Amino acid sequence: EAQLVESGGGLVQAGGSLRLSCAASGFTFHDYAIGWFRQAPGKERERVACINNNDGSIYYADSVKGRFTIFNADAGITVYLQMNNVQPDDTAVYYCAAVLTDRETGAEQAMGIMTLLDTWGQGTLVAISS
Repeated sequence: EAQLVESGGGLVQAGGSLRLSCAASGFTFHDYAIGWFRQAPGKERERVACINNNDGSIYYADSVKGRFTIFNADAGITVYLQMNNVQPDDTAVYYCAAVLTDRETGAEQAMGIMTLLDTWGQGTLVAISS
């Protein structure tokens, strides 16, 4: 699994925007799928979005579809999660994860593999006020 650092969280009002960053340490995301998860107080970790650099496929959870966008930048060093029209239910600690995949594995399937990871970082806190 990859060594990753999440950043970009903060406090924002409902309807506003935020951009989260997931940066790789010492490698690029070639042949990796990169996903964003979130965990709110009292809830289990939830899938948010994933981009698979093997085939370019993208997955969004229904709860964020049309509002969030995941994309690569910085020559494969960073994956961003652009969050628009944020809502109070988006309040959570956001985590990113990366796994090596083959060409037959799509973005949604890759997120399933990520749920098996043993180690997660500190994440970045997003707090939405109503």
